[in-house]
Amino acid sequence: MRFSPKRVSGLAFSGGVLALILAGCGEKPQMNPGMPQVSVITVQPERAPIVAELPGRVDAVRDAQIRSRVTGIVQKITFEQGGDVKENQLLFKIDPAPYKAAYDQATAQLKQAQANLFSAKLLADRYAPLVKANAVSKQEYDNAVASFRQADAAVAAAKATQDNAAINLGYTDVTSPITGRIGKPLVTEGALVEATSATQMATVQQLDPIYVDFTQSTAELAALRRAFASGQLQQLGKDAARATIVLEDGSEYGQPGKLLFTGITVDPSTGQVNLRAEVPNPDGVLLPGMYVRVRLEQGVDDKALMVPQQALQRTADGLQSLMLVKDNKIEQIPVTTGGAIKSNWLVTSGLKAGDVVVVEGFQKVRPGAPVQASEWKKNGTPAPGGQAPAQPGAKPAESAPQPGAKPAEPAQQDKAAGQKS
Repeated sequence: MRFSPKRVSGLAFSGGVLALILAGCGEKPQMNPGMPQVSVITVQPERAPIVAELPGRVDAVRDAQIRSRVTGIVQKITFEQGGDVKENQLLFKIDPAPYKAAYDQATAQLKQAQANLFSAKLLADRYAPLVKANAVSKQEYDNAVASFRQADAAVAAAKATQDNAAINLGYTDVTSPITGRIGKPLVTEGALVEATSATQMATVQQLDPIYVDFTQSTAELAALRRAFASGQLQQLGKDAARATIVLEDGSEYGQPGKLLFTGITVDPSTGQVNLRAEVPNPDGVLLPGMYVRVRLEQGVDDKALMVPQQALQRTADGLQSLMLVKDNKIEQIPVTTGGAIKSNWLVTSGLKAGDVVVVEGFQKVRPGAPVQASEWKKNGTPAPGGQAPAQPGAKPAESAPQPGAKPAEPAQQDKAAGQKS
């Protein structure tokens, strides 16, 4: 069978159009099964807080030792150990009998002194007009006035003795000076407590809010103060910064705290500064003596470079490194990190924007080996900001026309082919 040149040209053109249509479908190229495949992300700058994590210990805001102020026998314990107590709540009852007797005696002495004062006052008042009429001698009048003043002083002394007896009687009711949580009683009912040795009977601690004490180097503290002065740090009040508490199990405590600069001292042996954060503790999760870590937000980096924690590798000498994909080959680079931000590491040096970092597939590759890269998906979802590079051998979905070029029409192409033939 013979075909005319015109028909052959038309068939060739139709085949070309079909090829262009197939190329424009955007089908993904087939992966080479013999080449290692890795999951990657393209690092892009993003906004991230600059955080310092420091070790610390929890301490009560107020720690009150309950001690005996009078000597006596403990008659009653009126609190539940380990429970919450209010300010001025009765905790212990010491036998008040001897102190009640001393108070009654002081009251009687006061009444006697007041009676003597009344008599001396009447005598002085009676002699006052008589001395003017020379009915009594001036000496007798002076003696009456002196007796009145002595009686007045005796009343004041008796009143002070009564007040002292009342104070000692009140000390038989041992109360809490603060609102907080009380521990176990350190004495039992029937035990003898003494005022001279100030026998400790219990301890009450205020747990809401609560302090977290931690240390920081003087160089870091100076940088922190400069950040406050420049407005880089968010302040909650005068000389205060936001602090996040990390519990012993690695979880974050739900209540944010503030950093205090009161009572700063430098340990001369270590050069560390003792700092304190105040943290709300309404549920009593933080307890005095607990070991925690404090995360301080020391500023915000608008161009931070972060990678998933699983992308960071450790070299044989203990240094940190990342694997990159460059020209479809693996390249290993050393990096330094500034700390963890949620599930990512903040990379401070060695990495630049646009680098393609390997996140999964380390076991299949080595530096210099060719690989095929695909976009890393976290829990089945593409990582935010992560972009996968073009696959080796991939074709563009559609060829872009050159500026000013006008595509030929099919009829004109057929006509031109016929004339050529």
